[in-house]
Amino acid sequence: MTPDRPAGRRRRTVDEHRAAVRDLLAPLAELPAEELPATAEALTRDPHRFAGRVLAVDVTSPIDLPPFRNSQMDGYAVRAADLADATDRDPAVLRIAARIPAGRPAAPLDPGTAAPCMTGAPVPPGADAIVPIEAATPDRFVDEDAADATVSFRAPVDPGAFVRAQGSDLAAGSVLVAAGTRLLPAHLGVLASAGVARIAVRRRPVVLLLSTGLELRGPGEELAPGQVHDANSVALAASLQDAGVEVRALRVASDDADRVRDALRDAARGVDLLVTTGGVSAGAYEVVRDVLEGGGVEFASVAVQPGGPQGLGTADLGGARIPVVAFPGNPVSALVSFELFLRPVLRRIAGRAHADRPSRELPLAAPLDSPAGKHQVRRGRLDADGRVVAVGGPGSHLLHAYATATHLVHIPAGLERLEAGDPVTVWSIDD
Repeated sequence: MTPDRPAGRRRRTVDEHRAAVRDLLAPLAELPAEELPATAEALTRDPHRFAGRVLAVDVTSPIDLPPFRNSQMDGYAVRAADLADATDRDPAVLRIAARIPAGRPAAPLDPGTAAPCMTGAPVPPGADAIVPIEAATPDRFVDEDAADATVSFRAPVDPGAFVRAQGSDLAAGSVLVAAGTRLLPAHLGVLASAGVARIAVRRRPVVLLLSTGLELRGPGEELAPGQVHDANSVALAASLQDAGVEVRALRVASDDADRVRDALRDAARGVDLLVTTGGVSAGAYEVVRDVLEGGGVEFASVAVQPGGPQGLGTADLGGARIPVVAFPGNPVSALVSFELFLRPVLRRIAGRAHADRPSRELPLAAPLDSPAGKHQVRRGRLDADGRVVAVGGPGSHLLHAYATATHLVHIPAGLERLEAGDPVTVWSIDD
């Protein structure tokens, strides 16, 4: 049996509970780094392992970028002095030297010669400009082995024209990618361009997601009378992964405290955070509360609807103290709790530039009532005029209505009635 719970305590405000979650999880931002291979083969073999990773230390470039002078386009490598007097009536005629493909070293260029030079190929010593092929006569490459093969140019060229200087993108020893950078494709590309094969990234927090209840069955399992499919573990696992953590899901279809305690002890090794759903209220079978209360986890009521019952603290699981965030078991309550309290914290830890949902004020399409003293979070969509239309009612079981919503609609504590046209704060959740 669940022991009597203390009653009459002041409810926490939403802001107070958000701050408490943020403070509890602050150490997760200081997890040790791990090393990853930065190759296309590794990326394609396990894409999830690389998604959204944050660099742990500065990476300096071991080489100049580009590492040598190279041609910006297909053309002829020349000495600008050889074309100084070129005109339409009196073009400069140069003997064609050996062709320079990309990936091959280039021999020095003799005066009075022009070397066909492909895009990205080294500009030969002695050359100081590239003339695009279309500015030459003929305007196509000819066989340099042909006897007396020549090419004509009808205008001067500036020294440095169409030549990419060595180190013009970045000098060796400069910071290539800074610590704290969330690695996007361009960052991985520039690391590869400098020959960096392994990188140190912040380790993702490992989250154990526990769902409990004798009534729970997995998707695809047949339901007996009184049983329901476990929607919370699927929805929260997806939400947690999207927030940038590694997730281990544990479902214990039981209301027996000893069984849940044993399952937690076995599953908690190597875990940085325990997130639970269900069993946190004041009913007769609140197994999560029975297992965790009194050992460092506090269960309290937050002035929010849905999602009032919440748990927070640390627990000794498998010989280590692990932070615990406990959500209610109703599906909408669990998802709203995640959005309000956990998602922004985890996204900041993951190095996301925008930890919070996009927020704006929009007018209501119809009146809404809200319970006294509570911050209510309704689900909504926008109509053709950009007004907020509530989707479903305030009930915490209306998961389908949540799934069709595009916004969370916030009605602060102290407002019990809003009329059509009144402004409300909405968070966009359809990204």
